[in-house]
Order: sequence, then C-alpha cells, then structure tokens
Amino acid sequence: MDDTDRHLLALLQQDASTPYAALGRAVGLSAGATHERVRKLRERGVIRRTSADVDPAALGRGVLAFVMVDSTAWMGDSGERFAALPEVLEAHVIAGSASVLLKVRTGTTEQLQDVLRRVYAIDGVSGTRATVVLETFFERPVTP
Repeated sequence: MDDTDRHLLALLQQDASTPYAALGRAVGLSAGATHERVRKLRERGVIRRTSADVDPAALGRGVLAFVMVDSTAWMGDSGERFAALPEVLEAHVIAGSASVLLKVRTGTTEQLQDVLRRVYAIDGVSGTRATVVLETFFERPVTP
C-alpha cells in the first residue's frame, strides 16, 4: 500500500460515493486507474464494505451503551450468539475484568434492559455491566 492508496482510502472514508473521476483528480490519476486501485483494495480486503453513515437517533435507536460481559467460561466461540441479538452492533473478546465487550443500540432504556436480559440468558454469561453513553464527542474511522 502506497501513499496514493492511503489518500484514496481517506477520501473514500469521507464520502464513499465520490465518483472515480473526482477521486482520480484528487490523487493525480485517471478515473480508470483510480477504479482499478479501488478494485484491488477491495480484493485484498482493505476495503471491507461500502455503507451509508445513518443517524441512529433518526431511526429511533438513540440509546447507546457499552456492555461488559462476565462469564464462567471462555466466550471466544460465542460470536454467533451475540450476533443473533440485532441490537448488538459490535462484540469483542477482551482481556481484563470482563470477557466480552458489546456495543448496543436501542430506542429506550427499557429496551436496553431487555437486551441485557437476553445477553444474560446466553450460556456461560454470569453477569453484565452496562455503561450508557450520554453524549458522543466524536467517532472517527481508522486513519489510512
């Protein structure tokens, strides 16, 4: 990966719908050469997907919580069980005082409580600790 690839990735992270011609002008390549570079970045798995950045509150999912999951056993093979809960946006096996860290979005705290009940029902889960986000200062993509 060279500086041109990194520049393309930064531009695509700002707006993935930017036409190849505009991307090419920004990095000094033709539209065709830019398209080929982006295609190769996709093939190599550097670009995993292209998506729209949607405001969760506009969809009625304004409550954001991070949930630490305690367990009685190794949870490293539990990804599918957490993925089955649509409110769980991310699940990470972690080192530290808990076994798994979940990023959860719901519409209300009552719905969050329901998610916590369903997480607790997963085999091996012995407890949860939720931290509700009051305000997000910023979120940023990985810098290329």
